[in-house]
Amino acid sequence: MLQSTAKPQRKSVNTSIDSRLIEEAKALGINMSRAAEQGIAKAISAEKTRRWQEENKQALESSNDYVKRNGQPLAKYRLF
Repeated sequence: MLQSTAKPQRKSVNTSIDSRLIEEAKALGINMSRAAEQGIAKAISAEKTRRWQEENKQALESSNDYVKRNGQPLAKYRLF
């Protein structure tokens, strides 16, 4: 998630959430702001990963093809 040592600035936002989820979260004592923040951080991380993989798809495929044809580089020096 967010890996910052400085205290993050908070900003109020309006959002619409299924009322059943709100009721259940309240009943369970879940901090909805923090839960939403964690969910958004997770979604950001997943999207950044997806975009990186897409942007580097050709290089990854090329590297995988090399390993398929030639084996792992320096494999004879591996101890495992």
